[in-house]
Amino acid sequence: MSEKTLQHRIDGPDDAPVLVLGAALGTTWHMWDRQIPELTRHWRVIRFDLPGHGGSPAHAATSIAELADRLVATLDALGVERFGYAGCDIGGAIGTQLALTRPHRVTSLALVSSSPRYGTADAWRQRGVVIRTNGLDPIARTAPEHWFTQGFAGAQPAIVEWAVQMVRTTDPGCYIAACEALASYDVRSSLGRVGVPTLVVVGSEDQVTPTTDARSLVAGVPDASLALVPGTSHLAPVEQPAAVTELLIRHFTTAWHDKPGPGGQAAIGAAAPKPQIAPPPPPQAPPAAIESGLAQPEQDRGGTYEAGIKIRREVLGDAHVDRVQAAADDFTGDFHDFITRYAWGETWTRPGLDRRTRSIITLTALVARGHHDELALHTRAALRNGLTPTEIKEVLLHTAVYCGVPAANSAFAVAQRVIREETTPEG
Repeated sequence: MSEKTLQHRIDGPDDAPVLVLGAALGTTWHMWDRQIPELTRHWRVIRFDLPGHGGSPAHAATSIAELADRLVATLDALGVERFGYAGCDIGGAIGTQLALTRPHRVTSLALVSSSPRYGTADAWRQRGVVIRTNGLDPIARTAPEHWFTQGFAGAQPAIVEWAVQMVRTTDPGCYIAACEALASYDVRSSLGRVGVPTLVVVGSEDQVTPTTDARSLVAGVPDASLALVPGTSHLAPVEQPAAVTELLIRHFTTAWHDKPGPGGQAAIGAAAPKPQIAPPPPPQAPPAAIESGLAQPEQDRGGTYEAGIKIRREVLGDAHVDRVQAAADDFTGDFHDFITRYAWGETWTRPGLDRRTRSIITLTALVARGHHDELALHTRAALRNGLTPTEIKEVLLHTAVYCGVPAANSAFAVAQRVIREETTPEG
C-alpha cells in the first residue's frame, strides 16, 4: 500500500453494488462491525482506516481533500467506479467532499454525526497543541464521554475500554494532521452543489455534532432528509447499531420517505426541495473608511492580502484575528492592513523557511527587543506551528547567551504562563 492509498477491508459479494463506509476520527473500521452482517446481504462493503489509525501506515494527510483523493485512489485500484457512501464524523466530511468534487462517482450519501463545519479552527489546532505536548492519553480518557451517553457507557464497560484503546493506539502525528484537516474544513457555502440523495443521521444527545449541525446539512443539501436517533450520542453506529443499520438500508435501497423510523424514532424528511442558502453579503463600509483604506474591498487589496489573512488566521488563530479586526478603526485600520499584506502576505508566505523555523526566529527577535505581549502571542503561535514546549525552552536558553540573561528571564516567565494555558488538557 502506497502513501496515496488507504488501508481497507472488503466484505460481501464481489458482484454486488459497492457501499463505502468511513469511520470517525480516533476510531477504526471496526466501529461499523455491527452493521456488516445486514449490509453485506445487499452490498459489497468497503471499509477504510484513516492514516495512522488501526495499524495503518502513518502517512499523515492534512486536509479532507487529500483524504478524499486517497480514498478515490484506493477505489480506483480496486476497479470501483460508482459507489454509495456512508461516513461518521470525519468520515462524513470525506463523503461530502467526494459528493462535491466527484459527483459522477457517488450514487447516494449518508452523513452520520456529521457537520458542514466541525467546531472552530482554533479548537482543532488547540487540540493538536495538547496532543503534541501530552500525547493521546488525555484525548483517549475523555473519548467515551464525548462518544456515548452516560447510560450506555455505564452498561457497556467493554465497549468503553475498546474505544479508549482505539484512540491510544492511533499515531499522534496522524491524529494531529486530521485535526488540522478539520480545522480548515468548511463547506457551508457549497452544500447546494451536493447533487445526490443524502440522509443525515444524528443522535439526539450528540454534543460533538449536535442536531443544529445536522439541520444545517439538511437545510443546505437540496435532496436531504434528517433522521434523529433518540437517546444516542456521537458514535451512533456503535451505540444504536440496529437503528442505524435499518436507516442505512432504507436509504440506500429505496427513496427516503417521511415516516417514523425503526424503534419509534423521529425521521424528519424534507417536504419540498429547499432553496440554496447563500451567505449574506458583507456589510458595506462607510465611504470615509474605504477612502482611508480601513475597509478596502478585498478584490482591490491584491493577492498578498488574501494570502496574508489566511496564514495570519492559521498561525495566530481566528479568535485573535477576529478581535483585532473588530477593534480596528480609522486610526489603526491601515496599520493592520499593512501587517497583513507585508508581514503575513509577503514574508510568512515565502517558501524558503517553514513555519517552525519562522517561529523560532520570531521568538528570538521578540526576546531580544523585550516585546512581551507579542512574545506571548507568538509563543502560542509557535505551539500551533509544531514546536514543543521543550523546543521553546531550548530557544529561550539560547537567547540567554546572545540576548542577555535578564531578557531571557522575563521571556521564560511569559512563555511558561502561555505553555501552561495552552497545553493543559481540559477536564
